[in-house]
Order: sequence, then structure tokens, then C-alpha cells
Amino acid sequence: MTYTVLVTGANSGLGAQMSGVLAASGAKVIMACRDPVRGRAAAARIGGRTEVRALDLADLSSVRTFAAALPGEIDVLINNAGVMAVPHGTTADGFEAHIGVNHLGPFALTGLLIDRVRDRVVTVTSGLHVLGRIHDDLHWEHRRYRRWLAYAQSKLANLLFAYELQRRLAAAGRPILSVAAHPGVTATEGQRGDRSLSGKILAGGRAQAVEMGALPILYAATAPGVPGGTCIGPDGFLQRQGHPALVRSSRKSYDRAVAADLWTRSEHLTGVRFADVITGRCRPAASGPSPASA
Repeated sequence: MTYTVLVTGANSGLGAQMSGVLAASGAKVIMACRDPVRGRAAAARIGGRTEVRALDLADLSSVRTFAAALPGEIDVLINNAGVMAVPHGTTADGFEAHIGVNHLGPFALTGLLIDRVRDRVVTVTSGLHVLGRIHDDLHWEHRRYRRWLAYAQSKLANLLFAYELQRRLAAAGRPILSVAAHPGVTATEGQRGDRSLSGKILAGGRAQAVEMGALPILYAATAPGVPGGTCIGPDGFLQRQGHPALVRSSRKSYDRAVAADLWTRSEHLTGVRFADVITGRCRPAASGPSPASA
């Protein structure tokens, strides 16, 4: 049986690095990219069994189209794509860019594909989630916008989602793992592009190479014996650099009440509901998204 891995944001940075390693190991890699032209160029460099498909996580109609067109099953879904510390903006559905692209898009994608995942879902987060808080005003409509805190909120949402997904899968007796992973401080395009003082302070001092940053995510995606509902990150000081290890995230990332509330809000905002598919009754509902202010 072909081992198939779907990687979002696969045309550059961590996504391209992971796609290359996975393809070199013999896996079939579905490279989900916002820009298919760049995706095909990356696939040509990578070689192996790669397939490029268009996916824009900033547009839920694109997420639905992608999920509906994807044939067959996959072994692993790696929710890697995201934006980092971008100026204030909104997605096609009216969501603040960070929470929309980094959390709500992957939430919807996972819900639409979960009945076709054979092994595990890996959600990529960041050590900067420690600065985040899940605010009533998810979309920064009624408070002063701070891009690094908007990013941190979305990365905390990633952890809350990954842990809550594992709890719900386990409660339903589904043999699928949900694991979080983060790359530490890694020289990705997003970090190199931020020249501001706050960006330099928050993103870091010395950054490790993308080859090292990809290792915790690859470990979470492929290593046998990885426990569901956990996080894999670098084993070095403050989880900034190092080799893959089981790590603890912030105390607030384990808050079950906040996770359950965020789950409900995310289902409402995206129109994607997991309940039936997690219990094995049917595919997830996918009605239109609700207004962002909901």
C-alpha cells in the first residue's frame, strides 16, 4: 500500500523541506499550495512521487473544493501552511488573517478529510503560542491590532485544536492520532522577512536551519509510538533549537474548557462539524461559514 502524506504550504520553507524528505523516503506526497506554479517548481526540484494541488486556506470555498476533489485516503495530514506577523487583513470569509489561515482553514480542512486519514493529523504550532490568548474578539475588531499577538493567538489555537481533536477521536474509539509539533526558531521565509525590532526580538536570535526545524514535524508525522494529544519540538534550551523530543506546551494550551469553546466557535465560523464523522456515522457537514463576528 502506498504511504501518502498531505503537506499544506509545501512549496517553500518547512513544507518544501518536509516534502523532499518524505518523497526521498518513498512516500507519495500531495503538495497543497496556494500558488500551484511555485508548487510545481518545488515538486520538480524535489522529484519522487509528488502531486501538486491548489489550496488557499484563506478561502473556505477553496478548502471545500480541495477536499471534494482529493481522491482516496491519506495516511498523514500535516497542517503546516500559515502566515506570521502580517499586517492587519482579513480572509475571503472575513476572518482576521492569522486566525483564519492558521487555525480556521486547517480546522475546516481536517474536518472535511478526517474520515479519509488512516494514521494521524499533525498540526504545526509555534513556541510563541505562550504569548497567545483566545480572546472573545478573535478577529481583532474591537481592540488595537498587534500582529505578533494575533500570530500567537492563532498558534495557541493550533495546540488547543490538536489536543481537543485527540480527546474526541479517543472518546469515539477512532484509531487516529492528533499530534502537535513546532520547529523551534527556524530560518523560514516568514521570519527572514520581518525586519522590525519586535520581530527580531520575538522570532529570535540565532535561527537553526530549515533542515533541523523540519525534524520535529517529520518525527510527529512518522515516528512509531508517538502519543496522541502531545507536542513534539526541539530538545534544546527553551525549545528553540535541537533534535525532536516530546515537549510540554504552556499550561493554557491544556485548558479543556477553552478548547471545547474554541471548537464550538470554529465549527460555527467554518460551517464544518466533526461530530458525526468522528463517531463514524457519516461525512462531516459543510454548510456555509457564519459571519466572522459570530
